[in-house]
Amino acid sequence: MTFDNEATIIGVRIKLFVATVLMITYLVLAYVAEIIKFPVLGLEEEFWTFILVLIYILFIGYPSFAVYQFFYFSDEGDTLVFRYFTAGIIGGRKNSVVIPKNSFEGYKIETEYMGLRQYIVLYQRVGVEVAKYPNIYISALKKNELNKLVAALNRIKR
Repeated sequence: MTFDNEATIIGVRIKLFVATVLMITYLVLAYVAEIIKFPVLGLEEEFWTFILVLIYILFIGYPSFAVYQFFYFSDEGDTLVFRYFTAGIIGGRKNSVVIPKNSFEGYKIETEYMGLRQYIVLYQRVGVEVAKYPNIYISALKKNELNKLVAALNRIKR
């Protein structure tokens, strides 16, 4: 089985782009062209700007805070392949983990910040030792994708 969360990551990037265009449009209409006449609903332009900028920062900051990563998984053949990279505003380094199925020792899924961040830790037997891979953040996976991943890893787990 092979899957990735490319559609989710593209959707997030489109939403970030639209939010940025809307924010720039508001700033141009309110401050450059002065088309928006204040007060609006009894509130001055400083208040509206503060609220809209705060909402914008929270909206664009969430994927970075939750560590949204592009995630690819394949268990076809004799290996498990995990590919991932951070997909926030500033993209991260592309990483790949390849584990032979016969040396896969298991995994652990953990959460941080009241479930906002979720990651998987992979374990591989190397000789008599067990190696632990760095965290792979899976916060951007949909529930059905996470279920597929867990089911596939449970079939292989020792």
